[in-house]
Amino acid sequence: MKRYEKPLGVLACFTLLSMLACVTVNIYFPAEKVESVAEEIVDEIRGGTSEGNKESTDRTRDSLFKRALSALSCAVALAEDVTSVSNPTIRALKEQMKSRFAQLKPFYEKGLINEGSDGYVSLGDLGQLDLKNRRQLQNLVEAENKDRKRLYTEVAAALNIDGSQISRIEEIFAKEWAKSVK
Repeated sequence: MKRYEKPLGVLACFTLLSMLACVTVNIYFPAEKVESVAEEIVDEIRGGTSEGNKESTDRTRDSLFKRALSALSCAVALAEDVTSVSNPTIRALKEQMKSRFAQLKPFYEKGLINEGSDGYVSLGDLGQLDLKNRRQLQNLVEAENKDRKRLYTEVAAALNIDGSQISRIEEIFAKEWAKSVK
């Protein structure tokens, strides 16, 4: 019996080590879904460009086609549902940001504020503004960034994305925000 104890112990150790080595954590990040949601939300908030409106019309046409197909296929219907993200908080944030954009737009045009690569608005050189307008702009930017942070968190929750992945959502939205002010 003692003759088999050592090989069995070694075998048990190798088995345990191989099982531990095989454990991996795979966090799935739906980049395409987030891109689609970001494009839709930014377009709704910023109103889109003429090129954006053409794309929006194409998306509407595509959406109608997908809805027709959804009668024939559950998979298409599920794919459509996942890319549209909305809840009361997201709708309220979009409305606040939409009304604020009208106030921010002149500052974008003058180059006093910019879209950062992190998904947030940054201040430029405010030397040409008087103290009152500077304070007003700083308050607008602060409110915008606060709402964006909440928006990214809500989008992550709606798409069942882990909170540790919010920085990736911010980066995707940053590209869409930048496109909307060119």
